Amino acid sequence: MIKVHLERRLVPSTIMVIGAPVLALAATIGLGTILFLGLGIDPLATLYQFFWAPLTTPNGLSEWLLKASPLILIALGLSVGFRANVWNIGAEGMFIMGAIAAGLLAIHFGEGAPVWLLPAMVAAGALGGMAWAAIPAFLRIWANASEILVSLMLNYVAQLFLAFLVNGPLRDPDGFNYPQSPLYDPSAMFSPLFDEMRLNSSIFITIGAVAVTWIFLERSFLGFQMTVGGIAPVAARYAGFSQARAIWTGLLAGGAAAGIAGMMEVSGPLGQLTPVISPGYGYVAIIVAFIGRLNAFGIVVGGLLLSLLYMGGESVQIALNIPSAITRTFQGMLLFFLLAADVLIHYRIRLGRT
Repeated sequence: MIKVHLERRLVPSTIMVIGAPVLALAATIGLGTILFLGLGIDPLATLYQFFWAPLTTPNGLSEWLLKASPLILIALGLSVGFRANVWNIGAEGMFIMGAIAAGLLAIHFGEGAPVWLLPAMVAAGALGGMAWAAIPAFLRIWANASEILVSLMLNYVAQLFLAFLVNGPLRDPDGFNYPQSPLYDPSAMFSPLFDEMRLNSSIFITIGAVAVTWIFLERSFLGFQMTVGGIAPVAARYAGFSQARAIWTGLLAGGAAAGIAGMMEVSGPLGQLTPVISPGYGYVAIIVAFIGRLNAFGIVVGGLLLSLLYMGGESVQIALNIPSAITRTFQGMLLFFLLAADVLIHYRIRLGRT
C-alpha cells in the first residue's frame, strides 16, 4: 500500500515564498474560468467585470481605495499577532465594538460638537477594539483558552450587541422606526477628498499605519521577539522572551487596528450605526494578511486585490446578473490555493510503502 507523507524542507525557496500569492491568484482565475464555463457563463466577460471594469471610472477607483483601506488596516493589526502565532479570528467583533465606542461619542455630542471630537472618536475606536481583544488575551493567559475559539465566538456577541443598540437605546427617533442610530454631525465625519466621491481623509490613517507596522515588525526589538516566538518558540523561551507579552501585544494590536477601522467606516461612508456595518472585513483581512506574507507593504497589495474582488462581485452582479456570492467563492478559492502553496513551500511530498 502506497503511503503519502510530508517531509519538511530544510530551507524553503525564497522565490516561491514571494511568488506563492501570484500562483494562488492564477490558480483561482483558472478554476474560476472552468467554473464559469460549466455554468454556461462567458468567462472573459466575467473576468473583465471582476478585475478591470471597476477601475475604469474615477468613482470606481475611489470606491476601490475606500474598501481597501479598512482591509489593509485590519490586516496590519492581525499580522502583528500572526507573526507570533497568536491567532486572532475576532477582528470582525473588534471592528464592530470600535464603531460602537466611537459612535457613542458622536451621538452624545450631536450637533455643534467640539473640534477635538473626531480625534477622540479615533481613540475611542481603538480602545473599544482593544477592550474586546483583551477578553481572549486574558483567557488565553489565565485559563489557556484557545484565542481562536474565544475571539471567533465574540464576533457573534458583538453583532448581537450592535443589533440591540440600534433597535433600542440608540435608535433614531426620527428614523421612521428603522433600526439605525441618528446621523452623525459633520464634525464627527471624515471629510471627502474629492467632490461627489466617498473616498475620505481616513485613508491617511491607514497610510500611517503601514509605516508604523513596518517599523515595528522589521526594526523594533519587540517585533523581533514576536517573530522569533512564532518561528522558534523553544528558542524564544530559552532567550527569555515573554509569551504573555506576545499574546497581549498581538491581540491588542489587532483590536486597536480593527476598532479604528470600524470607526473609519461609520464616520466615513455610513455616517451612522446600522445593524450591518461590515461586509465581512474582519474575516477577509485574514486572507489579506497571508496574501501579504505578514509584511506591511505586501498587505497593501493584498488589500487592494481583495478590495477589487469586492468591487468585481458587485460589478458582475449588476452587469451579468450573477449572484454576489461569487465574491466569497473567489475569496475562498484564493485562500485555499494560498494555503496549499504554503504547504508545498515548506514541505515536499514523499511516497512510501506501509
